[in-house]
Amino acid sequence: MSKSSDGNMQSQHLEYNISVLSYIIGGVGILATGPLNADETRSAIQKIRSKTDKPFGIGATLLMPGASENAKVAIEEQVPIINISLGKGDWIAKEVHQYGGKVLATVTNYKHAKSAIESGADALMLTGHEAAAHGGDVTSMVLIPSISKRFPDIPLVAAGGFGDGRGLAAALSLGADACAMGSRFATTKESPLAQQMKDIISNPDNTESDTLYGKNFDGIPARVLKSASSSSAMKSPAPLPLVVYRAFNAAIKMNIPLMHVIPGLITQWEKMYIIAQFGAATEQIMKATVEGNHEEGVQFIGQSQGLIKDIPTVDDLVQRIISEAMNASLHTSVALSAKD
Repeated sequence: MSKSSDGNMQSQHLEYNISVLSYIIGGVGILATGPLNADETRSAIQKIRSKTDKPFGIGATLLMPGASENAKVAIEEQVPIINISLGKGDWIAKEVHQYGGKVLATVTNYKHAKSAIESGADALMLTGHEAAAHGGDVTSMVLIPSISKRFPDIPLVAAGGFGDGRGLAAALSLGADACAMGSRFATTKESPLAQQMKDIISNPDNTESDTLYGKNFDGIPARVLKSASSSSAMKSPAPLPLVVYRAFNAAIKMNIPLMHVIPGLITQWEKMYIIAQFGAATEQIMKATVEGNHEEGVQFIGQSQGLIKDIPTVDDLVQRIISEAMNASLHTSVALSAKD
């Protein structure tokens, strides 16, 4: 078995554990299927089900190679929640609603929010500029209340810049119904993220300024951890031959048939070039997240890195967040009710 296969198996094992734990102690876990092929996704879903009968979800970044296949597996397995991003998911919503499941669409602005709702999304994850990976150009402080006013009947999950209980309290005050803390939960003991990356992210010397934001890494504006490799990747787009080579290499490592990639490169060049860039970035992402290779890899991270100073268990983190949120809400209530 190759090293990359070992890494995928370990990642898969830990991903389903954290998905289960999140629900048991106060949240809903979303299985990240990015590094998994269809068979691995099915196996992970079945293992989650063997540990809990509570709701959980899977994520499908539709621009990534293999994402549609993973979404189809989730539909076949009747996963309760499918979180889609970077793509139109009307076909997913149609199938999911037939068995009573829900679609959570990740969006970054009003236009995408409107389109997602029209395509059948049941709820929206609003990803602000502060977020890891593909946050938009509007900050969470403005995005959440704006979308909340425009779509008052749609459940909203706030994402981008949230890493503790104070952030949860703020998100609820801004009009969100829930809060996603990807960077924070990625840096827990049960997370599948490589230990080397957890240690770097939680280093007390790191701050909210130690990230880079730009579109040259994978073709879409993204936020990553500042490093020599990410700085180089962000300077300029990789040359075309290298992009195509890396995209094919990533597909091979993820056991995705090249027949799924080649036709698009020929018939839909402009669109597929963007997808190829995205696929090419997968190699460096895996180096960081699975192998822990900070020197050659690139790690998605949000500005909430400035709030991450330890590596707790999921249980301890959830209890801490709830306690902090209650204290923050009480402080706000007292401050607003104070009289001269």
